[in-house]
Amino acid sequence: MKLFQQMLVAGASMSLIAPIAAQASNVVNLEEMSSYTRSSKKSTRINSNSFVNNVNEDIVNLEGTTDSLEGSQKQIEAGSFSDTTTLDTTVVFAATAIDAATKVNASATENAQTMYTYTMNLNTSFTGDDNLYVRLRTGNAKVTGGSFYEKTAFYHTDTYSGGLNTVAVDKMWYTTPLPIGDSENWSATVGAKIENYYMYAAPVSIYRPGFHKAFKLGSLSGAFGASTAQGVGIKYAGDNGFAASTNVVSKGADSSSGGFLTNQDEHKWDTMLAYTQDQYHVSLSLSQQHEDWSSFSYYATDAAAAVTEDANATAYAARAYWRPEESGTRMPEISVGWDIISFTGQAGNNAKEATSYFVGLGWQDVLNDSDYVGVGFGQPLKVTETANGAVADDDTLQPFLWELTYHYKLNDSITMIPTIFGGEDVQSATDQDLIGGAITTKFKF
Repeated sequence: MKLFQQMLVAGASMSLIAPIAAQASNVVNLEEMSSYTRSSKKSTRINSNSFVNNVNEDIVNLEGTTDSLEGSQKQIEAGSFSDTTTLDTTVVFAATAIDAATKVNASATENAQTMYTYTMNLNTSFTGDDNLYVRLRTGNAKVTGGSFYEKTAFYHTDTYSGGLNTVAVDKMWYTTPLPIGDSENWSATVGAKIENYYMYAAPVSIYRPGFHKAFKLGSLSGAFGASTAQGVGIKYAGDNGFAASTNVVSKGADSSSGGFLTNQDEHKWDTMLAYTQDQYHVSLSLSQQHEDWSSFSYYATDAAAAVTEDANATAYAARAYWRPEESGTRMPEISVGWDIISFTGQAGNNAKEATSYFVGLGWQDVLNDSDYVGVGFGQPLKVTETANGAVADDDTLQPFLWELTYHYKLNDSITMIPTIFGGEDVQSATDQDLIGGAITTKFKF
């Protein structure tokens, strides 16, 4: 009962956020302030000479005030955003407790914990068709042994993996149309801080994770597991639903010892073909990974994620989704994903091949307008063949991850997301069965 007692306390604390925010707008009563100002003024006797002596002085003061205001306006305009720059901000509060967390990570805790992230998104257009994107971010989830930072078992979807409580540039890239045929269909992206999936041909999943980041994009598995680095990509999006993209992210591009796409460069090259209509989507992707790339550990057993130095990999991913014509029905949206990855340069018991799958079900507008009920589950990347033929993830190990989540919009700016999640044999042992609960609150403004 310890887990659920802790979650009740955490849930009660998080539920105070909305009432406090709602009451904030009522703290200052402008009418009362106005009345107070009027009543506190001293009474003054007025006669025929009251305004005569001060007319000229008042005019001079008025002209000086006008000049001062104009100067202040110019200073504000000089220091403000350009007309084509927009800023939106997201704040995330989360509380969680996980029963049996120590079975996955001995330094973890089963006690209730909290975390936050603060994100600022800046978008600027210079021609009306291009876009420069910069994301600033900070947070406190990256704590060793914490309840938000363990791949694959319990890595929160809003966890910030950068510096602890330090605001930094987290993402940065520039996208512009290409003068190829119909320029509205072709675009190129160059990024100083970017991940492959920001340059994909089309969205590949409509499932909304409540807790597990592993469930993004139909699972961040063999082909889609990404890491932030320097990148460049080209995308085609046709008017008929067909789309294609190819992009590469390189960790050695800013390194004197590596270099872009050299033999020493840790990089990932993804190519996607997709077809999307209003109700459904299908896509196939090829991912070529060089120099022990292992970011698919978001959704993988420890054995599958153990990549030796200088190892390369080739991964294939299939993604599809379907949704009913109308929301609010018993029929759910369905998102599915399947990955297979093959390695070269591995030795011993390290993986030669591994596979994974994911299924996400979602119901929109079921209990209230704009709400969402989601059920996600699947098998993290599991080794099916080792380099020396030995058994690593044998048949007795059946890794499984799941979550049940509900997204409730208090208003256009605040969403609360209670989630129950867990898994079995999640990373490396048959006794790694865990269950946890979380409440996430998102503020967007």
